[in-house]
Amino acid sequence: MERHTFPADLLKTQTAWYLTYRALAETAPPTGAAAHRRRLLALSARIAAHPYWDSPNGTPAARLALKETARTLAQQH
Repeated sequence: MERHTFPADLLKTQTAWYLTYRALAETAPPTGAAAHRRRLLALSARIAAHPYWDSPNGTPAARLALKETARTLAQQH
């Protein structure tokens, strides 16, 4: 299994994405769901535009590894 080293800000942003997604799932529709959706969009844009993806390390496998690592970190919160 290939080991990936992600920039701290990228890993933090992906983890925040999962935490925000969880908050959205737990929020009743009229009470802040729109704010969570806006935050998800902003976080998604930051993740997609991160310079890491323009480096040789920014492979599809790295994207999956980032998601798995961040999901694990989010579950610890």
